[in-house]
Amino acid sequence: MNSAQSAKDSLLHLFMGIADYAESALIYGLPLAIFAFILTRSRHQTTEQSLTTFIKVKKAGLTEPASLHPLIDTNLCIGCGACVDACPEGNVLGLINNHAHLINPSHCIGHGACKVACPLDAISLVFGTSKRGVEIPLLKPNFETNLPGVFIAGELGGMGLIRNAVEQGRQAMEAVKNAVRGAAFQAPVDVLIIGAGPAGFSASLGAHEGGLKYVTIEQDSLGGTVFNFPRGKVVMTAPVTLPIVGQVKMTETSKEKLLQFWQSVEKKTGVRIQYQERMEDIKANPAGGYDVKTNKNSYHAKTILLAIGRRGTPRKLDVPGEQLPKVVYSLIDPEQYRGQHVLVVGGGNSALEAATSIAEEEGTTVTLSYRGDSFNRAAEKNRNKVDALVASKRLQLLLKSDVTEIRVNSALIKTANTTMEIPNQAVIISAGGVLPTPFLKKIGIDIETKYGAP
Repeated sequence: MNSAQSAKDSLLHLFMGIADYAESALIYGLPLAIFAFILTRSRHQTTEQSLTTFIKVKKAGLTEPASLHPLIDTNLCIGCGACVDACPEGNVLGLINNHAHLINPSHCIGHGACKVACPLDAISLVFGTSKRGVEIPLLKPNFETNLPGVFIAGELGGMGLIRNAVEQGRQAMEAVKNAVRGAAFQAPVDVLIIGAGPAGFSASLGAHEGGLKYVTIEQDSLGGTVFNFPRGKVVMTAPVTLPIVGQVKMTETSKEKLLQFWQSVEKKTGVRIQYQERMEDIKANPAGGYDVKTNKNSYHAKTILLAIGRRGTPRKLDVPGEQLPKVVYSLIDPEQYRGQHVLVVGGGNSALEAATSIAEEEGTTVTLSYRGDSFNRAAEKNRNKVDALVASKRLQLLLKSDVTEIRVNSALIKTANTTMEIPNQAVIISAGGVLPTPFLKKIGIDIETKYGAP
């Protein structure tokens, strides 16, 4: 009897244990199961969205990033999505099968926020791809080249984003100060700053603040390449820190507002910039430092900071009639073309921005000619604007076309099937520039070609 009762008690305890386990599983397991289901479904949807974007981009031939961009190590990536959320530009990165991927390469402009956000350091910022190399000067961490006392900052060194170029100019000037203090020779100029774009202007403020004997020359106007951007172009969307001034909080800032601010800083601080002065040659001085020849002067400087950008001399088409007065290589103000027919040549952001801003002027007609079959190096918002204006018939788009001759009142354009003559009163050639790389090589600066490398 006792044995039978003991068996019953054991069986009862077993059933009670199973019941308790089932109750615990129901209380704790069900929410976990629901959470796992929601997470799996969310990631599946994210993958589908990312794949849709990537396939669309690939079909459009927009697979080559235009500048510095992320390279993701999938062996380290855990698919947390921190990089996706951190990107200021939106759908540049996406999650596919629980790993981050560059799904919209041509939309990336090198913010670098993704690398900072990654908790496992799975992202490297690189130039070029396995297919397209980018020539970049070889620089030390302090922005000095292999030539002692010659520094490079900004777009020429691969950093085209304005706020990053400003920061590079500031940091490079700190390195210049150390080089000047350590120099064992004398020269009339401590540092010659070449270029007054974002990096050069920031560096000039740093030199002015530090009491250096400096000379800043600029072949154009304050802002450098920024000065030649189309009217109304949004050029900066994040705060920057300027020497003397401190942190400047700017969001969605247009070219005009930025230049106006820089001009006010130039006036208030007394920073000295010599405009319309172009650097022509750099040679080592036997006594130390460098001799710099410009179109106006010659200088002997202890150090040099090159902040000249990568655009260089505008690239020409080399066609008959290109010397006509109606041909220019940058757009300053779309309003000047109101009521005219304008031919814009090129497939980069400058060309698309010029064509779309002019097409929006009253009574204006625009033809955009590009030798390629897609705008794979232009920002998505510029491509979308072109598509909208083409759809509304305010812009004529000719892909796979070449301008063969420019005439006084017309232009000849060759397409796959024919050569057409279009009435024309103005031509804007935005075909990029002849990069200063040959000059850098000539004076002895080491250059490396980046094929998807940091």
